[in-house]
Amino acid sequence: MIEGIQLGNLMIDCSDENRLCSFYESLLGWKRSMLFGRPALTSDNGLIFLFQEESDYVSPIWPEEPGHQQKQIHFDFQVPSVRLAVDEAIRLGARRAEAQFGDEIEEFVTMFDPDGHPFCLCASSNKG
Repeated sequence: MIEGIQLGNLMIDCSDENRLCSFYESLLGWKRSMLFGRPALTSDNGLIFLFQEESDYVSPIWPEEPGHQQKQIHFDFQVPSVRLAVDEAIRLGARRAEAQFGDEIEEFVTMFDPDGHPFCLCASSNKG
């Protein structure tokens, strides 16, 4: 173990860093800033998303298919109401994945952000 090590931030590669930062800013309500010359979002507990524009960005394919760009990471966001969160995410520019592997009302729904990164909207585990 490296003494004192902690997660500093998550860098998200994308085709348009300002557009994707704006999407997650609207979805999450985190504070927007610039860090290391990149658009950034910071949560109330200090988690930071940084967005880095790549001219050769290729959206991941999910579910994975041999010979295509696979996802490297995805986010699970816990929400009080999966149904309401899905509707809001779609309004903000996300799209629902065709393939779903959970109970879409009670457990989670897999979505794609505007650049094709998969993320899940999951029922909060602290329901009463």
